[in-house]
Amino acid sequence: MTGRVWLFGDDIDTDMLAPGLYMRGGMDELIKHCLEAADPDFAKNVRPGDVVVGGRNFGIGSSREQAAQALVMLGVSAVLAVSFAGIFYRNALNLGLMALVCPQAKSIRQGQALTVEPENARAIDPTTNESFACEPLPAHLIAMVRAGGLLAHLEQRLKASHL
Repeated sequence: MTGRVWLFGDDIDTDMLAPGLYMRGGMDELIKHCLEAADPDFAKNVRPGDVVVGGRNFGIGSSREQAAQALVMLGVSAVLAVSFAGIFYRNALNLGLMALVCPQAKSIRQGQALTVEPENARAIDPTTNESFACEPLPAHLIAMVRAGGLLAHLEQRLKASHL
């Protein structure tokens, strides 16, 4: 998966990802305002396959899974961060959003292309071949995310067990 980088700092909270003010409007309304407090142009200009990069405590705040769901609906292929809030991290993986802890995330630049290779626990700038090490994600979680999240993964496994 290769996409453009959208760079954010530390403490991107779930209210920035899924602003409570727009929760009554449903997910279609909510995604229009995803991360607008940090970058007013993000939701308008993010493209499928793009990568969100954050600093420490990405997804801190409430347990609302709409925070990760908004990124999925906008087509974000992966989130790399120095660290994640635990509930956001689990919600992201369960909803099929690749989330990788990347201690070197602050070295990644806004707008650069980035190829994320979760199986190799790294991200690479395809232009410069600069590599950023990530913490390995267990193979079963990579498979779950690639299947589209926990429910899709379980459905696939149930179908396979009945063959």
